[in-house]
This record gives sequence, structure tokens and C-alpha cells, in this order.
Amino acid sequence: MHIEHLAIWVRDLERMRTFYETYFAATANKKYVNGAKGFSSYFLSFPRGGPRLELMQMPGIPDTKNDALAQFSGLIHFAVSVGTEATVDALTERLRADGLVVVGEPRRTGDGYYESVILDPEGNRIEVTA
Repeated sequence: MHIEHLAIWVRDLERMRTFYETYFAATANKKYVNGAKGFSSYFLSFPRGGPRLELMQMPGIPDTKNDALAQFSGLIHFAVSVGTEATVDALTERLRADGLVVVGEPRRTGDGYYESVILDPEGNRIEVTA
């Protein structure tokens, strides 16, 4: 068994697709649209494979009540491996320079990862790992 994909509701589908393509080299499939429901989505694949990320949008989906900076039960983050510590450092600085929020500076964690933590444009936590 393996995780095939995870999905997140987004407010701005095109902005979020562009974010993951720009910073994490994701490739989107053809946009799926269900006109009857007003539902649209993309599946994003990453260069080294692994689980895909589904971005979904539909009118009427309420904003999350979760605080991205607080601890709560449920999904708190997902991690994207960028290969090396130097790439973690460079991407973190690029994201910061482009106005994205860095909530955890690059560091070695107690469990052995080298990572930073950023928020995507809609406030989802992403660990950027080596």
C-alpha cells in the first residue's frame, strides 16, 4: 500500500496550481471541470514521483477554521523533498523574497530532517526537506 494522493480545497485554483508548478516543479494534468456541481480540480505530479497533490475548488466550501500557526488535530502539514540542504536554503530564500511566509527557518530537526516550513499562498503548511 501507499498514499496515492492528498487533496486540498483552494479558493484560487489557478494561483495555487501556478505556485506548486513554479516552486516545486509540479506538473498539472488537464483541468477537470464538473459544470453541474461547479467543481474544478487539478492533479499535480512531482518530478521524483510519489503521491500526487489534488487541488480542488467549488463554490460554497467554507474557509478552514484551523490556524496554520497553531497545533490542532488533523492534517498539519505535508512535506516536499527538494533533494539537498543547499536547495532547501535557496528555495526558502526565494519563497521569502517572493513574499511568502516562512514560519520555520532551515534547520536540522530532532528526527534528522533538514527542513524549513513555509505557508503556501492560502496558508497551508509545507515542510521543505532535503
